[in-house]
This record gives sequence, C-alpha cells and structure tokens, in this order.
Amino acid sequence: MKGSKPKAKAKSVLPGFGISMGFTIFYLCLIVIIPLSAVFIKTSGMTMVQFWETITNPRVLASYRISFLTAFAAALINVVFGLLVAWVLVRYNFPGKKLIDSLVDLPFALPTAVAGIALTAIYAPNGWIGSLLQPLGIKVAFTPLGITIALVFIGLPFVVRTVQPVLQDLEKDTEEAAVMLGAYRLRTFIKVILPELIPPLLTGFAMAFARGLGEFGSVVFISGNMPLKTEIAPLLIMTKLEQFDYMGATAIALVMLVIAFVMLLIINVLQWWSGRRAIAG
Repeated sequence: MKGSKPKAKAKSVLPGFGISMGFTIFYLCLIVIIPLSAVFIKTSGMTMVQFWETITNPRVLASYRISFLTAFAAALINVVFGLLVAWVLVRYNFPGKKLIDSLVDLPFALPTAVAGIALTAIYAPNGWIGSLLQPLGIKVAFTPLGITIALVFIGLPFVVRTVQPVLQDLEKDTEEAAVMLGAYRLRTFIKVILPELIPPLLTGFAMAFARGLGEFGSVVFISGNMPLKTEIAPLLIMTKLEQFDYMGATAIALVMLVIAFVMLLIINVLQWWSGRRAIAG
C-alpha cells in the first residue's frame, strides 16, 4: 500500500556475513593454511635434485603405495559394509539396537594405539583369529591385509554416520509405489534408493580414505613396519623426524598432501555432480 512503511528486516541470532566470513577465514588460516604452508616453506630449502631423490627413493615409493592402496581398499570396504550397517540400524527394530548403534562410534573414542594393540593380538599367528587362519595359509598381522583391516576398523563410523541421516529422511512412499508398479526389490533399490545415497556414500568414502592416509597409531603395531613391505608413509615421516631429517620428512609429507588433496578434490567434484544429477532426475 502507498505510504506503508517497509517491514523491518528480521535480525539473525548469528552475526552477519561479514563477521562470520572474517572469522571463518581467520580460523582456517590459523588452524589449516599456516601449518600446511610450513610444509611448503620447509621443503623449499631443498634443491630440485634433492627433492626428487628423496621422493623417488624405493623405500619412499613403497610406503606411498602401501598407504594409498590400503586406505583406498579400506574405504571401499567401508562403503559396502557401512551402508549395510546404516540400513539395518535405520530400517529394522531389534533387541540391542541402541547398543549396536553406540558401538559404531567406538573407534572414535578408542585410542588408536589401543586399537592397534588389540587387532595385533587378535590377528597375530598365535591370536584368536590368527591361529585359525594360519593353517589356511592366510597371514593377517604384519602384512598389508592387516593394515587394511585396521583402517576398516577406524573408518567404518565415517560411512555409517554419513549415510544414516539420509536413510532416515528417505520417504518410503516412493519405494512402496515402485513395488506396487511391479519393480523388484533390487530394481527399486538401484533406481529409487541408490541415487539418493550416492552423495553421502562418496562423502563417507572421502572421509574414511582421508583418515586412512593419516592413520598411525592403529597401523604401526599390526603392520610390522618392514621397509618396502609394510612400512606406511606416516611411519617413514616419523622415522625421518627422529633422524633429524626435517627436509626429508616434509618432502614426503608434501607429496602425500598434494596427492591426497587432488584425490579428495576429484571425489568432491563427483559428489557435487551426483547430487546435481539426483536433483535434476
């Protein structure tokens, strides 16, 4: 109406965009960017020849291969079983459900060194499970398989807690309509449910993969730390630091940082693309 006063803008409980953005940038610089930039600054003290010789050393390359392959394999396993665990916790009611739901978060609270010692005791040749696998010719402790199992244990909660809220928000009406139209359960899952779960599954995979790359405490015991065989990159970095080879340690860390950032960036782009595709569909 003419002459009416404009409505007063509702005040937000949180501070405005300028203050929030400034604090966000300050926090990220203080906690993330400045510490990471120290890796680049320290490595810049090396010549290109020294840097190349350090990162292409056979022992270093083997540690990269073990770290990335085991973290990738563990993240893939967690995607499958994390989805299964989340599905059971959301879609079914059974005695002890709250207890199992609480146990999922146990790797978050348990010190990683304790987890590593426990897994080593269980999967060692004289352990509860290791003694059963030994006659079958399957060796877990002090092998890449043992490292993968430790990373699966550590990374499972990331996938479960990422997928679980999405499953809870999914409406069952669409699934029931698909079944009434003659779609089988598998087809309903692939066509109706799975497209909604791909973004959170990619997020859970990225988080589990990133945690696996940097994991130290739970892996150092069960791996056996044999150079060229079961030595992970974080342990090699620690070894370099103990030898006061700070430039060598930062050079190895820099390569891991760059490769991990590129892989996580690719995963985030895939997550964004799948999310846009699901909305468009």
